[in-house]
Amino acid sequence: MSPLRLLSFSPEAFFSVFEQYNRAIGPAPVVAYALGLAVLALVFRPVPGAGRIVAAILGVMWAWNGVAYHLMHFAQINFMAPIFAAFFVVQGLLFAWTGVVRGKIAFRFRPDPVGWTGLGLAVFALAVYPLLGALAGHGWPRAAMFGVSPCPTTIFTLGLLLTIEGRTPLHLVAIPVLWSLVAGTAVWLLDVPEDLALPLAGLVALGLVFRKNRQTRSRPRPGRGAT
Repeated sequence: MSPLRLLSFSPEAFFSVFEQYNRAIGPAPVVAYALGLAVLALVFRPVPGAGRIVAAILGVMWAWNGVAYHLMHFAQINFMAPIFAAFFVVQGLLFAWTGVVRGKIAFRFRPDPVGWTGLGLAVFALAVYPLLGALAGHGWPRAAMFGVSPCPTTIFTLGLLLTIEGRTPLHLVAIPVLWSLVAGTAVWLLDVPEDLALPLAGLVALGLVFRKNRQTRSRPRPGRGAT
């Protein structure tokens, strides 16, 4: 059986939806890129309240992708889109609750393997992902743009989760990793070569989160076994 038969739509229909979507949202991608650069600036030079600001931006991006892309556009061709939308909105709410309301996460770049990997994923989502798309023949207005499209937003998020100080909450990791595996099928089903990075990013980030959390848990606390 041809892999395309697993889908209810063709690659042409998929990219046509992206074209309609990008034309409908106007300057939103420009705003998203500005917010993405602001997030990176806050990760490098945190200020009071930076964790809440970064979490709020990520939450808005995930909720936007759930409603504006999945529910209002992708649902035209994919019956699973409302389910995807629900997961994306839930992820946005998780960022809002954990990072904004409770203030439980702080983001800071550290020059170690985990930090550099996180930064690399974020930069890939902002700059390399759209370039690969253009080279593959689906540039603007059919491009999946950072912040307003699910896949580059997911890669960026996975990178940011690796810059969280201390333990990274696993409930913030689950949906991005799950989406990275689900959407990674686009590599061969829809001829989206840039999405090859999705499952790789998801698996690498998941492994590094477990390693990071284990090291954080085993690190001696001041006054408790530290010498």
